[in-house]
Amino acid sequence: MKTQSIVALAATVAVFGAGGWWLAQSDAPHKHQLEKKVSAEGKTYYTCSMHPQVRQDEKGACPICGMKLTQRTEAPAGVKAMASADKEPMYWYDPMRPDQHFDKPGKSPFMDMQLVPKYADEEGGAGGGAVVQIDPRIAQNLGLRVAPAKSGTFWQRVDAVGSVALDERRIVTVESRAAGWIERLDVRAEGDVVNKGQRLAALYSPELFAARQELKLAESSGDASLVQASQQRLRLLGGGTGASSQTGVFAPASGFVMELMAREGAQIAPGMPLMKLADLSQVWLLVEVPEVQAGWVREGRSAEARLKSLPGKVFEGRVDYLYPQLDAMTRTLKARLVFDNADGALRPGMFADVTLFGGAQREVLLVPTEAVIRTGTRTVVMIAEDAGRYRPAQVETGPEREGETVILSGLEAGQNVVVSGQFLIDSEASLLGAYQRMGAGMGMPEGMSEMEGMKGDSMPAMEGMSDMKPETGMGEMSGTRMENAP
Repeated sequence: MKTQSIVALAATVAVFGAGGWWLAQSDAPHKHQLEKKVSAEGKTYYTCSMHPQVRQDEKGACPICGMKLTQRTEAPAGVKAMASADKEPMYWYDPMRPDQHFDKPGKSPFMDMQLVPKYADEEGGAGGGAVVQIDPRIAQNLGLRVAPAKSGTFWQRVDAVGSVALDERRIVTVESRAAGWIERLDVRAEGDVVNKGQRLAALYSPELFAARQELKLAESSGDASLVQASQQRLRLLGGGTGASSQTGVFAPASGFVMELMAREGAQIAPGMPLMKLADLSQVWLLVEVPEVQAGWVREGRSAEARLKSLPGKVFEGRVDYLYPQLDAMTRTLKARLVFDNADGALRPGMFADVTLFGGAQREVLLVPTEAVIRTGTRTVVMIAEDAGRYRPAQVETGPEREGETVILSGLEAGQNVVVSGQFLIDSEASLLGAYQRMGAGMGMPEGMSEMEGMKGDSMPAMEGMSDMKPETGMGEMSGTRMENAP
């Protein structure tokens, strides 16, 4: 009995002693700190290099482009929380409807997916466009190439195909002024070449014979007025001096017979054409100039022509005439060029490669034509900034030729533009609402949604989503979860 009392007393003393020690420790000053613990391993997922919004838990192919998905490791949730703890989101948005902003996080009323926060430092630079960030290694794998916008000289030159034609001002008609018969025809086939002054035919004309006899009688009478009248009548009939019953028809110019309308022995009447001659010492070359380049062409400007049959030879000519009417079907303006053709190398009906020189525009901004994206509603280029950042910029373009386009506004010399893979960045920029913000700054009609503004842009993957039922979530599409990380 005494032993049990002693044990109980000892236990009581030990309890009170421990309590006193704890009270003593609690009076000492100290601080409480919360230590953040992060899991060593992040979540592994599979995504597409061309469509980073595609994320799924298993290997497979991209449902948009069919490329093989690559493995990625997501940072632990705790690390993400610490990284954005000091940032305050400006708003939340649905990646599929980036023009709609929300004050609080949650699920999108349009799609069954979580809203994404938007931070102030994710806004774009000049121009108001959103910045698309791409890892440099991924950019290299995608083959993204950039080129600088540079100041230079743009030569206004029109390259076209023209056809050689006769100079209509050098076509002459040979005819008889008196009635009669063709007793001899010296030129018997079309295409024969004749020289100026060469006899083409010999005619028998009783009327001419009578006029010559009258002239002889007038000369023998000594009456000057009668002689003058007889000479005038003979001249009007196209006859020469002499008493022969025949008269010759001579070539008024050199050329070739393009049309033969009479044969030997045929009867002719006054004014009846015998043949047509064409002079090929100078020819026309007719070209069709596109409407957008018609302003470069002026009468008197120089031109060059090259024939495939004569490689290496260049013919020099000039612009002779611009036709007043534009062809409504082809949207081209016809131009007439004049070329000397002393050697006869340019034959009517030939095709030639023609170059029209329209002068030079100096100190203009030039970019590769492949860098320009034309959607029908806007013209943009993708500006490459530092650290894998790309920003769309709306530009106004001028003429283009030989792979270079003149930029009138929206870009500065020295800025790098994307010339390969820019359509991928264009699609991502559309998802981020870059063009909606650009349009708002440039007077886009109020209330126009981004989805409407993106019509015609490079977003074929978005077509058909308007028919999706509201209750259908993005996670139900081929087991793919789509996210957007602006």
